[in-house]
Amino acid sequence: MIGTMFRSQDVPAEERLDHWRALLDRTRSSEIISPHTADFRVECRLMELGEVTVLPMSFTPARYRRSPQMIRRADPERYHLSLLLDGQMALEQAGRASAFRPRDLHLVDSSKPFDLRSSGNRELRAIRGIGVDFPKALLPLPAHRADELLGRGLSGREGVGALLTEFLVGLEQQADTLQPADAPRLGTVVLDLLSTWFAQVLDAEAALSPEARQRAMVERVLAFIRQNLHDPELTPSAIAAAHHISLSYLHRIFQRRSQGETVAAWIRRQRLEGARRDLANPVLRNTPVHAIAARWGLPRASHFTRSFRAHYGLSPREFRLQTLPEHYK
Repeated sequence: MIGTMFRSQDVPAEERLDHWRALLDRTRSSEIISPHTADFRVECRLMELGEVTVLPMSFTPARYRRSPQMIRRADPERYHLSLLLDGQMALEQAGRASAFRPRDLHLVDSSKPFDLRSSGNRELRAIRGIGVDFPKALLPLPAHRADELLGRGLSGREGVGALLTEFLVGLEQQADTLQPADAPRLGTVVLDLLSTWFAQVLDAEAALSPEARQRAMVERVLAFIRQNLHDPELTPSAIAAAHHISLSYLHRIFQRRSQGETVAAWIRRQRLEGARRDLANPVLRNTPVHAIAARWGLPRASHFTRSFRAHYGLSPREFRLQTLPEHYK
């Protein structure tokens, strides 16, 4: 498991807001104001991924302000990126004001005053989002260019922004199964994705290191593969063409990431794993094995059976019979 949980129900009601403020002070110090102090609720997982901190959170509507006086007292010199998943927020910083809806992201600089607040008629309905905090020195872009992003609405619905959004959501969903040893590498991936995205938004990609661009490309390739596993025509050549890179470059960057595993082998493993999950799903117990294989891009039943047996030691039918609860057999 990665991260530690904070749940307001574990704290007396009159102390919840103070505990929430103390937790946020570790990475994003601000004044917190809420009209719901007596019934303030929050749930947050603090995930420390090397020098990057990811904070999936759900909280009662509130206002977060950072004043010039607070900055003079202490400044952690960090950027705060926030992905909104549910609710509405409004931000003022660097002379800009923007409103945000689900799947929007915004960037805040701890060295400049800001006013971030819940908006809309939410009453006590929780705001949900994921925060990313990291040292400003780690962003491989000039500070004056990063300033152009402050107070702006950034969409997480397409391109690398969507890839970053899905990666952050996936981190939250898989936090209980991830290992602490994975944390630094996951933090690097987050930083590479957001750096690549910011550079694209600012038309400043030349400022990124070749390594950062390469790692971000690998994540784009992996996301593309996952979205197209159902297509039997998904081949390394097709993947390279879709990303406007050579086949040899695709193999080179992929093997560095996967410790020697080829693109084709990774695709095959993902397809078999998807089919394995479906075969173990009681809801799909009446779906023929060949139909499950086809939905994962494996239309040749005999080839699927041989590959499945070689990987798991059982035929697909044997695995299904062994896995499903007795009353489903």
